Amino acid sequence: MFDRIVKFTNSTSFINASKVTLASVVPVLFFNFLGYFEIGFTIALGAFYTYPSDIPSNLKHKIKGIVVTALIVSCVNLLVNLVYPFPWLFYPFLGILLFLSSMISVYGQRATMASFSALLSISLSFAHLHEGWEAVLHSSYIFAGGLFYLIVSLIFHYVKPHRYVELQIADGIRLTAKYLKLRGDLWNPDADRKKIIEKQLHLQVELNQIHENLRQVLIGNRATSGDSSQNRKMLIVFITLVEIQELALSTSFDHNKLHKKFSDHPEALRSYQNLAYKLASTLKKLSKSVHKASKYISVNDLKKELDGLQSAIDAYKNNLGKIEASEGVWMLTNMLKYAQKQVEKIKIVEMAFSSAIHSFDFKEKNKELEKFLTPQYYPIRTLIENFSFSSTFFRHSLRLTITIMLGFIIGKLLPFQNVYWILLTIVVIMRPGYGLTKERSYNRVFGTILGGLIAFGIVSLVHNHIAISIFAIVCMLIGISFTQSNYKISTTLVTMYVVFVYGILTPNILEVIQFRILDSLVGATLAFLANYYLWPAWEFLNAASFLEKSIEANKNYLQEIAEYYNKKGTLPTSYRLARKNAFIEIGNLMTSFQRMVQEPKSKQKQLPQINKLAVLNHSLLSSSASLGTYIQSHKTTSASESFNFVIDIVISNLNHSITILRHEKTSIYKNKDINKEKLTFHFEELKRKNFSRLENDNELDENARESKMQEAQLVIEQLIWMTDLSDKILTITKEFIAKNPD
Repeated sequence: MFDRIVKFTNSTSFINASKVTLASVVPVLFFNFLGYFEIGFTIALGAFYTYPSDIPSNLKHKIKGIVVTALIVSCVNLLVNLVYPFPWLFYPFLGILLFLSSMISVYGQRATMASFSALLSISLSFAHLHEGWEAVLHSSYIFAGGLFYLIVSLIFHYVKPHRYVELQIADGIRLTAKYLKLRGDLWNPDADRKKIIEKQLHLQVELNQIHENLRQVLIGNRATSGDSSQNRKMLIVFITLVEIQELALSTSFDHNKLHKKFSDHPEALRSYQNLAYKLASTLKKLSKSVHKASKYISVNDLKKELDGLQSAIDAYKNNLGKIEASEGVWMLTNMLKYAQKQVEKIKIVEMAFSSAIHSFDFKEKNKELEKFLTPQYYPIRTLIENFSFSSTFFRHSLRLTITIMLGFIIGKLLPFQNVYWILLTIVVIMRPGYGLTKERSYNRVFGTILGGLIAFGIVSLVHNHIAISIFAIVCMLIGISFTQSNYKISTTLVTMYVVFVYGILTPNILEVIQFRILDSLVGATLAFLANYYLWPAWEFLNAASFLEKSIEANKNYLQEIAEYYNKKGTLPTSYRLARKNAFIEIGNLMTSFQRMVQEPKSKQKQLPQINKLAVLNHSLLSSSASLGTYIQSHKTTSASESFNFVIDIVISNLNHSITILRHEKTSIYKNKDINKEKLTFHFEELKRKNFSRLENDNELDENARESKMQEAQLVIEQLIWMTDLSDKILTITKEFIAKNPD
């Protein structure tokens, strides 16, 4: 229990919640002591509005983002207050302001957070309207609150400048360990391999986000503020984690064939599975050590585990004899080589946290590393291009604007106590997707009712304002900590915080709770209905786009691999960028699939086909990574005509699939059978040339020659598998479009 509490208080979410809680509480306490409670409360609001924009990035972008957000929230509040006295102007102006505030989210994650803050500021501006100079002062206090939050955030940064990166690295190591654990689960004879692969795909989504956060901070900091030993160490760890995942993805085994082959000698496979679990366990322990900020001490002796697998291979060979065991030994040796490579990489990560690393120099690679960052620029053209119903941003902004305006009018016409609670509920729970809005609507209502009841019980029993104030601060801190991970708990605690604040300010607390629950119900209902009926963003409408991007990213990655194989030399940055994009796009496709599963059954169109295409794309990525890893780690001859022919067939299939998804005219293969004959010929040619070259290589001894032949066979099998996968992708893409022509 204690360990869980320590882990929670060390988390990024808790640290972020601590920043905004401190930035909100200090002004209230300070100005209340001076007799200016309202000023302190307004400054606290400014801090609360601004904190969502404090997202992972380098320090320069963080400061700019927070200042701009503080300026936006103070300006929109001022505009609402100045225009409100003129009804004929106010309603159309409010609609335009809401729409534009929502539309700025087209510029990426930070802009999305700034948009959310602006909408919060507009909604809560109706809690206490001001006129004239008073309105200017009120908005200036909000801006001051944003700047105060920036100061608090910078203090946290400079007190522990590397803590955020360490926590993100810890999460990255933990998720990578989980990924390797799933790889080990595949070796259970009765494993549901389809379900395990789906879990790996879900995990890929989380890993993509962690990797992007780390790129923004680690590479961004190098570009803006130079290098440091800690930044260099974390960058080494991050790059190694990506390589560990790629190596795991690129090494595929035919589990059914292996279990059948070793049915009479299961101890060899058990030895390997045990090693696979130890790899995951080592990373998991390392993650816990980094999270606790404690010195890492290696627990597992991975060399001993490798020796154990080697002993199992030797025992298998001795039991069956060299000739009869040759195929099995080759399979097991291939597994051993994979494990050895993973151990080498895990040792690099272990060294980073147990001793200093100075042998990696990135000074000459700064410009190359910067290419991995998402560009930060905000051209007006991007906004103009999205002023169309084809844009999901435009439809969501229009939907959100209409819903908030409707909520405002209902609140004005009917005897609601606090109209802004209806608007706030709509802003907080309404998302572009139906599934997430539905889930948040339920959690919002549930949390509001539960939190209201618990807080009312406490306020009824406790009448000490200091005690209630402490309860309020604790609820705010923990409630904000759970905003991303558990919205139900977050809403419950934030509701309790609101009730405690009103319990201090007003005696009629029961009426406050009743109206908050009613307002939340109205806001949640409006948000839910709007997402269902107003230009709904059903995932099946976007499925073709996600599929197209995933297939194209796979194709580009494969082209980079083929080009590197043909040209050799140093691995180009374009190769790594293509690999990164392939990982990201398969994650985006899986995220879309997850959202579709949350939607009504009637809207889950083509769900089986999308799932199959997601799995096939993941398998193709695995096969491509396997080929790329082989080419990088082995001395290979020039790419043959047969190799390029097979790659061209795979790329042609992928291009054909992309064209179909774009609803463009395609050139149908007229000589399918001839292509199959050609493929068979080229596969045989690849085998003949590779084996002939190895047979005539006098520098190789018998064991080395046999090993090289087996590796050559592996490459050919990957090419056969890739061809089969690309054929299946093309076939299912045709089925998908045939059933979904629009």
